[in-house]
Amino acid sequence: MNKTELIDKVAKESALSKAAAEQVVNSVFTAIAEAMKTGDKVTLVGFGTFSTSERAAREGRNPKSGEMINIPAKKVVKFKAGSKLTDSVK
Repeated sequence: MNKTELIDKVAKESALSKAAAEQVVNSVFTAIAEAMKTGDKVTLVGFGTFSTSERAAREGRNPKSGEMINIPAKKVVKFKAGSKLTDSVK
């Protein structure tokens, strides 16, 4: 399922227009992204938890040339599925 299909499904199941459903979906994604940008966890009970983590700087190897390179530290996004989501996929 892609974003357009998600918007169509939300519009159909909530009796909203596609434009309104798109605003809702975009608002949810924006709210999650903004919370994570500030370092907050986003927990949707039964669905899962979005969080961020710091990845330390490290040395890596360029696979093409074999040359050692420095990989800088960065924030990474993590998602842990909730129990209801996990059970629904089984």
